[in-house]
Amino acid sequence: MKTYTATVGLEVHAELKTKSKMFCGCTNAPHAQDANTHVCPVCMAHPGTLPVVNKEAVFFLMQMGTAIGGTLAEYSEFDRKNYFYPDIPKAYQISQYKFPFVTGGSIGGVEVTRVHLEEDTARSVHDQGEESLVDFNRAGVPLMELVTEPVIHTAVEAGKFARELQLLLRTLGLSDANMEKGEMRVEANISISSDSSLGTKVEVKNLNSFKSVESAILYEIERQKELLEKNETIRQETRGWDEIKNKTFLQRVKETSEDYRYFPDPDIPKFSRQGITEFSNSRIAEIMLETPNIKRSILASAGIDENYCEIIISDIGQSNFFFEALKILPVSVEAKLAANYFVNDLMSIVSLGKRLISEAHVSKFVDLLTLVARKEITSRVAKDLLLEVVFDAMDPILLANERGLLQDNSTDSLLLLVKEVIEKNPTVVAEYKAGKTTSIQFLVGQAMKASKGSANPAVLIQLLTEKLG
Repeated sequence: MKTYTATVGLEVHAELKTKSKMFCGCTNAPHAQDANTHVCPVCMAHPGTLPVVNKEAVFFLMQMGTAIGGTLAEYSEFDRKNYFYPDIPKAYQISQYKFPFVTGGSIGGVEVTRVHLEEDTARSVHDQGEESLVDFNRAGVPLMELVTEPVIHTAVEAGKFARELQLLLRTLGLSDANMEKGEMRVEANISISSDSSLGTKVEVKNLNSFKSVESAILYEIERQKELLEKNETIRQETRGWDEIKNKTFLQRVKETSEDYRYFPDPDIPKFSRQGITEFSNSRIAEIMLETPNIKRSILASAGIDENYCEIIISDIGQSNFFFEALKILPVSVEAKLAANYFVNDLMSIVSLGKRLISEAHVSKFVDLLTLVARKEITSRVAKDLLLEVVFDAMDPILLANERGLLQDNSTDSLLLLVKEVIEKNPTVVAEYKAGKTTSIQFLVGQAMKASKGSANPAVLIQLLTEKLG
């Protein structure tokens, strides 16, 4: 079998979190429980209605363009993309063709071709008895489409890019990008070739999970290899993904841009950024939230482990909490210590469903860490008190004092504790004296247990070593 190189380009659609729809004043609520409750003559395409562009959606595109280092358009326009689906009310979609709002940029090392705005379609519902229904709540929802250059060569790279884009959308607050709800949909253009030229691309539509993205690309690469090995022709076509059978299937022969008969929408004025204060470069940069890469850089410079960094920035609530904590951490508390308690202890409480990150108090978290850094309480005590202090806003000093948990650094009192532990564990003492030096850790543990975690473990080790010779 020949050696083939796969080339993949992605097209990603994401529903934007604007207050209203793209071209009308209807509430942007595509997942409303009751069908057809957020509709009007404009998004239902009644004759004589006119679209009005949603300024917030355009601003969102400008933020995305800035975040990825793209070029923001000084001039743009909307076009009509003509095609028929049962759930597209106008029989055409308002989109952008020659003049997108953003060109260029990159995400995670993958070059971006363009980012443009369009409107979403309605949603066909096929599980209502013998009939199919159409819910127009989604019709006209602002939709961002991002197209990459064909520079991806593996399914893993494609999955990594899609995850990074989802994280960026959530960090900027532009979209919830939940793939299972259709808020972010991925389409993959896949081709293979045995030389330096590009092969015939096949598009796989509406992949709604990262696993589907990777599995569909892997399957399609192998399918195309088999065709070429049989000297059969690969057709340019659109295929779907069957998650149950784990294979792609033919939907239709691929259209070209000419098939859509694009032309500028005559009802929408052309866009010029000049003179619009809200769309100036300085204004956009001013309100830009920190991107995942900027956050990674800040955390890495503070000496925080890469894996911890990814956990911290993976959720906007978690990220906001931790970065607020970093701002008020005293010099005595290392960022690495904060990351350790945040990831391993605070987040375990959240992941177990005991509390929400929104219920946690940043200042109390910092207070608790400060006591650990000052050696006023031990690490064990801090972990035990964390839920009450951080989530219930209890005073850590008062709690530790009431329960006798303030760290005991007194040599005299700890000496009594050491003598007691030695007397109660003669076998372990004998092992230590016979050369098994690790046995001392058991004795330290017994002393810590007896002191309810308040003893200073460093002092305990020193005293035990002295007593045991």
